[in-house]
Amino acid sequence: MFSKVSGPVRLADQVAALLSEEIESGRLAEGDQLPTEVALVKQLGVSRTVVREALSRLRNAGLVEPRQGLGVFVLPRRTRPLDLEAEAADTKAKVLQIVEVRRGMEGEAAYLAATRATPHDLTHMRQALDTIDSAVGSGGDGVDEDLAFHRSIAESTGNTVMVATVRYLGEVLRGGIRVTRANEARRDDFIEAVRQEHHAILAAIEAGDAEEARAAARRHLRHAASRLQDADDGFWTRTEDVDVDLDAAP
Repeated sequence: MFSKVSGPVRLADQVAALLSEEIESGRLAEGDQLPTEVALVKQLGVSRTVVREALSRLRNAGLVEPRQGLGVFVLPRRTRPLDLEAEAADTKAKVLQIVEVRRGMEGEAAYLAATRATPHDLTHMRQALDTIDSAVGSGGDGVDEDLAFHRSIAESTGNTVMVATVRYLGEVLRGGIRVTRANEARRDDFIEAVRQEHHAILAAIEAGDAEEARAAARRHLRHAASRLQDADDGFWTRTEDVDVDLDAAP
């Protein structure tokens, strides 16, 4: 059904674009089942990880739906949601643009969290923050844990639109955050700065100081952008063998 893909563009981007075209053109219609992961690997000549990342992008774009034990199926046509992943959100320029959006969004989330968070919400945030230290201490990159902390703040606002937006931007930025944390991990001062910034956000929320919570969140993302600017170009060479779980969510 498909021919092998190759070239300078990231393989996952190529596979996602190829499958999207099949769906948009109607060659893969509503309700159709996509070829199995194994079949796509064989037909396209790419790794299983590449296929899974491409399918994850299609799912986030609202084009397909994975069904447990059955496969991946084409969803009904509808107005397509914003798809920042299709715009190469793992390049430095695009990630910096999204960080600017996050700065406004997460600053407001922190402000609202300081006025609305329940004791249960605060406990959840504290636990999410502690897991970052645990993950890093165990040799992990802390990406999922970092995303979970920011998501816990949004969830405490009770604003479902904000939660969905923070979650989406986090998913889009997963690769960029991994690059950021890899860059930060090579300098102890960066690691400690990130840790202090996270704790400052939580401290302001726990104190009910909405203005300081907003300022701390915005300051954290402003510094994150600055650290990204310092990242060596080599950190922006994504590895195609990083496993991406189709069913995972930030």
